[in-house]
Amino acid sequence: MSPRPEAPALPDRPLPPKPAARADRVGLWRYMRLFRQDILSAQPARLYRAWMAEFRTPFFRSYLVNQPDLVRMVLTERPRDFPKSHRVREGLAPLLGESVFVTNGAQWERQRRIIDPAFEGGRLRETFPAMVDAAEAAVARLGARADGRPVEIEEEASFAAADVIFRTLFSVPIEDEIAGRVFREFRAYQRRQPLVNLAAFLPLPRWVPRPHQRGVRRAARSIRGLIAQMVERRLAEIEAGTAPEDLATKIMTTADPVTGARFDGPEMVDQVAIFFLAGHETSASALAWGLHLLALYPDAQERVAAEAATLPARPAFSDLSKLAFTRDVFREVLRLYPPVPMMVREAARPERFRDRDVAQGAQVVLSPWHLHRHARLWEAPDAFAPERWATENGRACARDAYIPFSSGPRVCTGAGFAMAEGVLLLALIARAIRLSPEPSRPPVPVAHLTVRARDGIWLRLARRGRQIP
Repeated sequence: MSPRPEAPALPDRPLPPKPAARADRVGLWRYMRLFRQDILSAQPARLYRAWMAEFRTPFFRSYLVNQPDLVRMVLTERPRDFPKSHRVREGLAPLLGESVFVTNGAQWERQRRIIDPAFEGGRLRETFPAMVDAAEAAVARLGARADGRPVEIEEEASFAAADVIFRTLFSVPIEDEIAGRVFREFRAYQRRQPLVNLAAFLPLPRWVPRPHQRGVRRAARSIRGLIAQMVERRLAEIEAGTAPEDLATKIMTTADPVTGARFDGPEMVDQVAIFFLAGHETSASALAWGLHLLALYPDAQERVAAEAATLPARPAFSDLSKLAFTRDVFREVLRLYPPVPMMVREAARPERFRDRDVAQGAQVVLSPWHLHRHARLWEAPDAFAPERWATENGRACARDAYIPFSSGPRVCTGAGFAMAEGVLLLALIARAIRLSPEPSRPPVPVAHLTVRARDGIWLRLARRGRQIP
């Protein structure tokens, strides 16, 4: 990487919220309890400077890797040697089944061959009008609450992101009865489900079932049952020739170019579950933190609002190119608050990292949270500075130390979709509504399924003079 400039020219702003780190040394069981509560504050501060850290337990070894060339090797150069860890899979199994997010090898490759075409080429342009519909509905809902009283914005962001998913995937708004029930059940699941099932870290054979909380299992069954109804309804529409040309139809009618097979109903339920988790939960996290950062930094908020004011009342896909600063704001949101803060891979064979032996089966942790704030890589790593993306340091780190959507063959297939959605929503909301923080309730970042705020993100909203028709 290029060396950091000696005299950075980034704006001097107060730092945004960051969780406190734990003491450098704690006992195993204390660490596991902290980890279950919040994986961010369970980590020591030294990880923001370390190239690699080893964690030893009686049952397994794990290695958190921040060194850019090692991250690149794991994700991009040798991904087959570092498959998804089955230990993390255990925590998500009740909801995700055999979805593309948790599978490996030939099964994953087949799933990606079917899914990827839905997000290629002009598909984003085709789904953009539905995205605008959801964004306009979100602005109207927030406008109705823009009376200066505190609003919990995470819930509003979750509602907006879910609306985007339902409109683009199944051509129904969130007000659809089944869609609304999926959203409510998923909110219950998100509150109950820890990122990791601690039983998965015990030295038990893989065939031994791992227990999950009763509420987690119930919510997962309910969500999957509701998704199955939507899938069955769409299969019937495809058979009748009446199905809309949305993402669900594209995926369900795409044949694997190698085998000629399509997803059957149960397989499609697995995939829709991860689309909802990846496309709704992660987008909701990023949008909520983005709105909070705009509220904290009025200068950035006004620049976003000014850019958005140049757009037509109803933007077209081509209008996204006019939102250069807004895009940099959203990139900075994903840097500071990556929705998926850690990714876990497993060494498929013995390795050697930084003169240390890494045994087969060891867990390799890649942490966007720490990599994106690494003190030896980023200029002013904890600062909110959308301007950094035009600097030499920002461009270098964008190549070597920025992985909000992962990287390599397993890069998020909906990365372009997520960037368009985040930029559009931030722009249209800032154009219509002025945001300010609620000083009595500063948010504290925590990580469960995604990076959220411990007690929500509270903002005050006021209408701007110009309203979206």
